[in-house]
Amino acid sequence: MGCGGNQNDFDDVQTSTTPNPAPVVPTPSSVPAFDTDGVLTADITWTTYGVPHVKADNLESMAYGVGYAFAKDNLCVLADQIIKYNSERSKYFGPDEQAGSGDSEHLINDFGFLTLGIRELAEQNLAGLSANSRAMFQGYTAGYNRYLADTPVAEQDQSCAGQPWVTDIDSTDLLTYSLGVALLPGAANFLGPMFLAAPEGESYLPTPAASASITSHVDTNSILASGTPTTNAAPFKINPTIELPEKNPQDMGSNGWGLGSDKTTNGMGMVLGNPHFPHTGNLRFWQFHTQIPGYLNVLGGSLTGLPGAVNIGFNEDVAWTHTFSTAEHFVVYQLTLDEDDNTGLTHRVDGSKRTIYEKPMQIEVAVAPGQTIMLDKTAYYTNYGPMIEVPGSFDWTDTNAYAIKDANLPNFDVVDHWLAMNMATSMDEFKQAFMDYDGVIFNNTMAASADGQVFYIDDSTVPNLTETAISELTSNPVLVQTKQAAGFTVLPGFVSAFDFDGPVPYNEAPKYEGTDSVQNSNDSFWLTNLASPITGVSPLYGDVDYQQTLRSRLGQQFIESEAGSDSTFTPQEVESLLLNNRSMLADMVLPSLLQACTAQGSDPITVNGEDVDITEGCAALASWDGTMNKDSVGAHVFREFAFQFNSDPQWETPFSLDNPVTTPSGLLQNDTTLAQFAAAVQVINQAGVDLDATLGEVQFVERSLPDGTASGEKLPWAGAHNIEGGFNVFNIVPDNNGTLLPRHTYEPLNSNTIMSAEAEGYHINYGSSWMMVINFTEEGPKGRGLLSYSQSRSYGTDHFLDQTELYSTQPTLRELYFTDEEISANTISTLSLSSEEN
Repeated sequence: MGCGGNQNDFDDVQTSTTPNPAPVVPTPSSVPAFDTDGVLTADITWTTYGVPHVKADNLESMAYGVGYAFAKDNLCVLADQIIKYNSERSKYFGPDEQAGSGDSEHLINDFGFLTLGIRELAEQNLAGLSANSRAMFQGYTAGYNRYLADTPVAEQDQSCAGQPWVTDIDSTDLLTYSLGVALLPGAANFLGPMFLAAPEGESYLPTPAASASITSHVDTNSILASGTPTTNAAPFKINPTIELPEKNPQDMGSNGWGLGSDKTTNGMGMVLGNPHFPHTGNLRFWQFHTQIPGYLNVLGGSLTGLPGAVNIGFNEDVAWTHTFSTAEHFVVYQLTLDEDDNTGLTHRVDGSKRTIYEKPMQIEVAVAPGQTIMLDKTAYYTNYGPMIEVPGSFDWTDTNAYAIKDANLPNFDVVDHWLAMNMATSMDEFKQAFMDYDGVIFNNTMAASADGQVFYIDDSTVPNLTETAISELTSNPVLVQTKQAAGFTVLPGFVSAFDFDGPVPYNEAPKYEGTDSVQNSNDSFWLTNLASPITGVSPLYGDVDYQQTLRSRLGQQFIESEAGSDSTFTPQEVESLLLNNRSMLADMVLPSLLQACTAQGSDPITVNGEDVDITEGCAALASWDGTMNKDSVGAHVFREFAFQFNSDPQWETPFSLDNPVTTPSGLLQNDTTLAQFAAAVQVINQAGVDLDATLGEVQFVERSLPDGTASGEKLPWAGAHNIEGGFNVFNIVPDNNGTLLPRHTYEPLNSNTIMSAEAEGYHINYGSSWMMVINFTEEGPKGRGLLSYSQSRSYGTDHFLDQTELYSTQPTLRELYFTDEEISANTISTLSLSSEEN
């Protein structure tokens, strides 16, 4: 038909009965990674308590804002860690942690991370990372450097301001740091054994390089004094003490819950996050909020140096938390050396010869003010990984030697994994993050979604052993006993069937999903959901059918029997349980203990050759309300009893697999119990502490001045301890906190208490840190949280102590501001950051 006139009224057209197609919903494109115009821009809005909310158009610009805001609060922590993992501690601080002692801690650190090769791995692999990871590393370091360039030294954290090691960083530095952190639960604890490893007849000692000493820009005030030269030809003592490493040397722990539609009053998901981490050092959390409109909107807390992703937090659809896993992340292999090789540098696998490679290393070491020397050392590496040696336990002889293989060496998934969790719009997408990546290096994960689903997984990086290896590991008496003695898995290295290739895949990791609940308090995956125990996974994830800790039992009891009258939880009820400071041990034994000590009367009990009158201790205990709150009289008396009890528990009812949450229980009223109580009274008397003091008079937080001396301002502190079966727990960490930043601590009276005579109590610097309770509602996620040690590490700044003082006054969480309206209503300052202004 031609066009002609417009005479057609279309009355011959049949009306279609086919329904109109549904409108096509455009598939969201990937989040923009890099800035496209060469100018990084980010808007930062700080709300009350110094929480930054960073809004940008791409990941690079977002990370730029986060890096700037982080440096403002925690500059010194990351600067310290960069030199740690770049093997430069000796360059700036000399060979020893204690000057002139010969402890060689800085030499061990520097040569250890060179042995592991993390800097080399970063240099070789940075360009091959995903665009998202590269953009975030690049943006974060640019933001950190921008803060350093813009901020006068007088306005920086005075613990490190102006020091020569506080310099610009780049993506390689930050990736090196990330690779080092991934080794915290594994190979990073074997730096000393790597330092000692050498074939029989060869010296492990480093030696001065052939080149002459060089002058370096080193602060003369930070140089450590030299010791007496020894035959190793280095101008200082090298006499380290190397022992078997602890599995969890920083005692990382946590509580985490995911509550689903069956367990919440409004039928939507809820998460309790309660990591127990050090309050000082390299494992400090920091709270922030990021937004890339249309792609990302997430709020939470992260550890130092994660470039823009949230570790523990929530978005509009999913909330999640983590706890430290019981899983193993490495295997030590016993090598069978080739008897035909007198050098000790050949071992056999499946009858074939394998070389033990020599790896030359060199570091710079400060030896006097303004002067450094270069030290050379040889490390040894195998097909499994670095060689290790521990005298008397894991010796390198003419027939046997040992190497460590860590499933996290290297791990390039960390940023991508947490970013995928941050961006998940459903529980299915959240799970997909774990299918796609293996970046959750040492954690259990508990999550809940807006539609009331819950999910648990231990997808920490665990060696994927063969069935042959697992069978031998669990049935061979020698291997079983070796693991019990060492605290980690040791396998024969002469058979390739004992080797592993990568981590356990997603489908074989312990997991649970449903609409009821998931929880973990640092016991294994086994009783994540009490009604559905998890079994049948690799033994490297942890044990099953075993006695749970008091804290795990208390958490399980809360979930099972402490809900409201309708058997569901409101967020207020969950927050109340988090902060109620009950003691599981007291719930079970306090009446019997009081009865026993009352019956004893004033008759003394001999402890360590001293007659101890327990009358006043018993009276103080009778006044105790059973909680670890500030005004609780005599709480410390029960805590000290708990320490004594833990060394030889006098349970009336033993552990039963049929009742793993309620047993063991009850207290035997016998001479041992009375002696334990008397020993507790003795400790308190020796510390010079009143038996009838309140916990707030005994337990406190006290910050250090920038030079590391005590501030003298002691804030009373409520909270329990693992030893008495608390949930909201705190502790003291008198030893290394992972950094060289100056701080003060008080030594405990002895190894069986955390009470210090010098402090006249408990100086808290570990425990509940980034706490949050998130509940999804029809109006979106609503949350309350607290960073117990506050946002800023910089002494005297506005947000150095504000949240700490809030908790000290009365343990409570605070509102978390997530919507634009909430942020606007609580803004205290803003900054539009642009790289064009650099």
